[in-house]
Amino acid sequence: MQKSVRWGILGASKFAQDFMARAIHASEGAELAALATSDPRKADGFAAFCPGLKVHASYDALLADPGIDAVYIPLPNHMHLEWTLKTLAAGKHVLTEKPIAMKADEIDQIIAARDATGLLAAEAYMIVHHPQWIRARQLVQEGAIGKIQHVDAAFSYNLTDMGNIRARPETGGGGIRDIGVYTFGCTRFVTGAEPKDLSARVIMEHGVDVFAHVVGTMEGPAGQFTYGSMTAINMYNRQVVTFQGDQGMIRLDGGPFNANVNDVAQIELHRHGNTVLTERWPAANHYVLQVEAFCRSVTTGVPYACTLEFARGTQAMIDRVFAVAVPV
Repeated sequence: MQKSVRWGILGASKFAQDFMARAIHASEGAELAALATSDPRKADGFAAFCPGLKVHASYDALLADPGIDAVYIPLPNHMHLEWTLKTLAAGKHVLTEKPIAMKADEIDQIIAARDATGLLAAEAYMIVHHPQWIRARQLVQEGAIGKIQHVDAAFSYNLTDMGNIRARPETGGGGIRDIGVYTFGCTRFVTGAEPKDLSARVIMEHGVDVFAHVVGTMEGPAGQFTYGSMTAINMYNRQVVTFQGDQGMIRLDGGPFNANVNDVAQIELHRHGNTVLTERWPAANHYVLQVEAFCRSVTTGVPYACTLEFARGTQAMIDRVFAVAVPV
């Protein structure tokens, strides 16, 4: 019988406590074994659902723990590269929150370390493990909506605390890095396309982008199509993506980036004659699916769905948007 992958977490973030730590604890083939935090009080929320959790007073101490096989990193964006590389150097597999680095060429360092160590390193881009996104890609690639003509993706939420790390320039905050990774990456995942040309208009506040509108042309296996993306961290919650072809449309609404949190995960396939076929996944948890996929790759060697090369492509698109962005 294959042993479980023993996980440690660097940092007691609220997101880790509410989502990823619980997912690791609930996943088949995984064991949540340790947490690193300099404030023991922050460990209480984790220990409430994972009794016996080992708590280290420093990140280095957790990386030195021989009882840990894999590390999950939910630290602020600007710390991701450093601690991902340190984790690999310590001989442990690593799953790092998005964006895994601040620039695309920084990911080359992680790829080199991954290849040198033979360990699994990946960005925690959970949506590619969810059946709604796998199904969306299948429908597009099968030609269910004909030739792709346009993709439109929107993701917004209202961040009222501008002291939050998501709103601080020194920690790599801003909407493009936080949620543009979804509106850009989901399009690349479903269509296999890369940007041919892009333009962007952004609104900056406190040194970070709070709104960005990106338009351009994407090009891939199915040819060229127009593209639009809206990200905002100063607006009411909205998550919707449409893939529009010449024979139909696929719509993911209600919270496709936070499946079954804002609303049930579902896809609508619109076809001629105003027919709509709806598929729903009310029980699928993409965080659990992500952890289980990671553990399978570690223990059996099966390919992992979200490679560093894929993450690099999305980061390259983010870099490109910043390069062409015009403040408004």
